[in-house]
Amino acid sequence: MVNDFKMKLVFCFFFGIFFGIYPAFAQSDINQYDENGKRHGVWKKYFSNSQQLRYEGEFDHGKEVGTFKYYCEECKDVPTITREFKKDNTALVKYFTKKGKLVSEGMMDGKDRIGEWIYYHEKSEAVMTKESYVNGKLHGKKITYYPNGKVTEEINYENGVMQGENLYYSYDGVLLKKLKYENDQLQGEATYYDAHGNVVIEGFYKDGKKHGLWKYYKDGKIILEETYPKPQD
Repeated sequence: MVNDFKMKLVFCFFFGIFFGIYPAFAQSDINQYDENGKRHGVWKKYFSNSQQLRYEGEFDHGKEVGTFKYYCEECKDVPTITREFKKDNTALVKYFTKKGKLVSEGMMDGKDRIGEWIYYHEKSEAVMTKESYVNGKLHGKKITYYPNGKVTEEINYENGVMQGENLYYSYDGVLLKKLKYENDQLQGEATYYDAHGNVVIEGFYKDGKKHGLWKYYKDGKIILEETYPKPQD
């Protein structure tokens, strides 16, 4: 009996030592550097004085590979950002709410957004906005949608500034405004419509301000005309 008791004590002793040091061995497998001082293998970082992960991912001799996950301090195990790195160093980036709902997604090259980015409505999976980037700048058509999938607004960008026709639509798909932009400023003809598609205002913008003759309609007839800039008293 005594010998059996001693054997149990010895077994428990070594069992405790093994599983006590096992986490240390496991921890030694992460946050490592290669012979050139570059991050290599699995890395995990935590918020200060917390067991909450800040990010986790894998490096291949200093290069990010696979999928990185980033967390907020209240996120627990739900990431707010993921980056899926490709072989050409670009990454598919996704943003989420704290509850894990997808907010937006698109490609990045370093810190620059590239290609098409998609944003989603807050309370559904319906697309809210589609826009395109070149070297981190908006370039091409930006389209915004109602939750029912119909277009709210269309506007064109060139190298980060609004350029060209700008259209606004009602929830039922009726054109409400037709404007034009040059170098981020309203420029040229402007037409406003009512919910039935009838013209209610016609005018002209110059350098972002009303210019020249503006006409106001009711039942298809002109009820008011104004000229801009207005004369000073």
